[in-house]
Amino acid sequence: MYLPRNLIAHLYQNLVKRTHVAAPPVLLLVALEPDALCACRILTALLKRDYIPHKIQPIAGYGDLSRAADELVRPMRTTDGGSGGVVVCLGVGGMVDMEEMLGLDVDENGEGGTGDVEVWIMDARRPWNLANVFAAPVSEDPVTGELVRRQSGVEKGKILQSYQSSKGGIIVFDDGDIEEELQAEREAYAGLEEMPEVGSEDDLDDDSDDQDDEEPPSAQATNKRKSWSEGDDSEDEMTDDEPPRQRRRSNSGGSIPSSPERGPRRGLLVENQLGGSSDFSRSDSRSRSASPSIAAPKEMSVKRLRKQLIKKRNKYTNVLDRYYHLGTSYSDPVSSLVYNLASELGREDNDLLWNAIVGVSSLELYGRTGSGVGLNPLSAQGGSAGWNGNRGEQVRSVLRDEVRRLNPVTDAQNVSRDATLGEAWGVIPTSARSATDKSIRLSPEPRFLLLRHWSLYESMLHSPYLSAKLHIWSDAGQKRLAKLLAKMGVSLTECKQRYTHMDMELKRGLRERLLKFAPQYGLDGLVPPKSSTGDAKDGWGFVRCWGWKACLSAIDAGVILGAILEVGDAKNLNQSSFDSSNFVGTNEHSEIPSSTQEQQDAAQEHITSRFWTAYDALGSIDTLVKHISTAQLLHRAILRTGTQLIEKKQVRHLRAFRMAVVKEGPDVQLFTHPGALTKLALWIAEAIVELNGTKGRTKGSELVMAGLDDSRGLYVVVGLGGGGATESAKSRILKRDARLQAKEAKKEARAEATEKRRKDRIARNLAAGLDEDEVADDTEEEASGSDSDDDDDDDDDDEEEVSSGKNKFGNAFQEVVRETGARVRMDSFEACVIEIRKEDLSGFLERLSTKAVVG
Repeated sequence: MYLPRNLIAHLYQNLVKRTHVAAPPVLLLVALEPDALCACRILTALLKRDYIPHKIQPIAGYGDLSRAADELVRPMRTTDGGSGGVVVCLGVGGMVDMEEMLGLDVDENGEGGTGDVEVWIMDARRPWNLANVFAAPVSEDPVTGELVRRQSGVEKGKILQSYQSSKGGIIVFDDGDIEEELQAEREAYAGLEEMPEVGSEDDLDDDSDDQDDEEPPSAQATNKRKSWSEGDDSEDEMTDDEPPRQRRRSNSGGSIPSSPERGPRRGLLVENQLGGSSDFSRSDSRSRSASPSIAAPKEMSVKRLRKQLIKKRNKYTNVLDRYYHLGTSYSDPVSSLVYNLASELGREDNDLLWNAIVGVSSLELYGRTGSGVGLNPLSAQGGSAGWNGNRGEQVRSVLRDEVRRLNPVTDAQNVSRDATLGEAWGVIPTSARSATDKSIRLSPEPRFLLLRHWSLYESMLHSPYLSAKLHIWSDAGQKRLAKLLAKMGVSLTECKQRYTHMDMELKRGLRERLLKFAPQYGLDGLVPPKSSTGDAKDGWGFVRCWGWKACLSAIDAGVILGAILEVGDAKNLNQSSFDSSNFVGTNEHSEIPSSTQEQQDAAQEHITSRFWTAYDALGSIDTLVKHISTAQLLHRAILRTGTQLIEKKQVRHLRAFRMAVVKEGPDVQLFTHPGALTKLALWIAEAIVELNGTKGRTKGSELVMAGLDDSRGLYVVVGLGGGGATESAKSRILKRDARLQAKEAKKEARAEATEKRRKDRIARNLAAGLDEDEVADDTEEEASGSDSDDDDDDDDDDEEEVSSGKNKFGNAFQEVVRETGARVRMDSFEACVIEIRKEDLSGFLERLSTKAVVG
């Protein structure tokens, strides 16, 4: 089921109403990423204000999710002696069937079920698992006693205003995409769910025109029906050798639960699926046949009826399969969605707004765009790297409006100061207005890294954008940087001391000098340009100060939080989990070493400690500032390792992508974490794009980066692909509507031509002496062929629509695993991240190079 965005506060308000002293605590399952962490801080603030007890459980991957299901979720079910309750998934589970993953499904004996456990899913990853989006929980029909997927207040998976939380189920929070863009998938899913078993097309070829398929001699024989086969549906096919764990979570591909389960509603009459056009009761047929002046209408044969249903089923299945084959992408950040919930409840304040801003900004650091994990499109307007194209800019624009609304400047002195420095000149703020100032301000942030906490030189040196543009990995590139600083009038001595200690005049004029000299080095988007109007601040970033303690930009806060989650304490880097049950292969299971329970517990404790450190850092500026050195350590390692790979020409070009492997050096252990490895891959990809002269476009940026974890005998692999989303959802909808109008016009013209041909053929057949039955059969076959042509046209249009350049590494990884039997662990929520045994990597990459990794 899905909750429309205009009803985003509906479920929460129901939760508040039914919460009492003995109510079970709300369970929060939170992914280990800054966006989900920020969303968790916002949601827990809301729960505390409403005195709702809650428990937070960090989730590192599908293994953790499975353990949480066994230990925390299933015991909540009323069928297991629990009291029911609410489970909120933040950045967790959007791409897998959560009913199955959490053990809330009904088994073959009709036992199990949700047990009054309601699961809310807020996840930015796409594609959705459509079973989460459109399937209602299984319940018993009060009339027939059958198990059906039906719930009051829900229409084809959409939650209505009348919905009351009581029976449990899986509910996803719609950020607008489902309502605007998935209506075709909604109709297809509902159609498949209500469709009876019709067998396979092979059964039609085996059938002969026997007595059951022939026209019955009298209307009284129409109550006989040919029994239908129990063949499997094409959309439910699955290879037997695919492991259960992979089957549950690999549905970013097309063959995984791309259609609803059959069962509860199979008993519907076939005629009901056809709109009742050919259905008539037995008594009515007898009365018609008894009258000599009225001929009984001819009933469609079972074979033709099955053929039409199979065609409709295949059409619906193709719609769902195409959706799953789109590849991975990202929608609105979870933190912005939860802040929207707080806003609907009237609870917004500066703390919640700051958490939302940090969460939104963090997506840029990990390359999460509307086309999957890949390079962001470089914005010519400067400032932000352009997360998610127009859609991302709309989110940031709303946040800028919220900053202005919640942080008005009323003091006359501050107004004058901001007008002189901030508004007119765009000075980058480095200090608070007063000792008690905790306001959020807009700032023309340059694309530098940790500027306020490093020297200007080091901040520019470690900037991924600047490094790629200037080729900073070479001596010539470092000379370019020194020359740029010299043209700006900044000496090397001045720029190598901490930025906050630089000369005040240099800091005030920094933006002006960058705007003047940066374009000479191809750095047009280094800082936001001056605005012709005083109100527009496109590309401006966000800064918050905590009195005289610290002043941080939102990007800096995201960098520090990410470093805490990815690096933690250096002494704990060697503590990592290795679960042999998550490795799948066909031949060599016995060679995979298994970790002890003590190792797993130690690894889980280390992961949990990092999560709570980052969680506390969001609410404690002292903790956040303390870990600035951790972020600097990570980004020094990225620059050092990236430079080494490029200088030694270790970035190789395979057929469909480039490939680099980190397997030696002092920093190799840092890049066994997928987040840190993704940041390194983005640094390398941007450098490669510049080296190949693509002038800022992301063409040719497909990259597979592998990091060696020698202690576990495996490689962590990240697939980077797809450009940023440069087209808004509204533009896509307008294009789709135009295609639909053109298609309708084409159908009308074809229908007119078909009708003319049909009339001519009837006239010829009657003139040739054929009886009416033969003429009718002939014209029906022709109409069926015309419908098939229309379906083919629909498929072609849909294929054109879905070809959007999204990251398909997840699909490709699964295909290669099935073909090669490589021992692979797919535990990350990112479909483009896997772990693979050392000896299987070369064969895996060789086969992967033949796959399409970007749509």
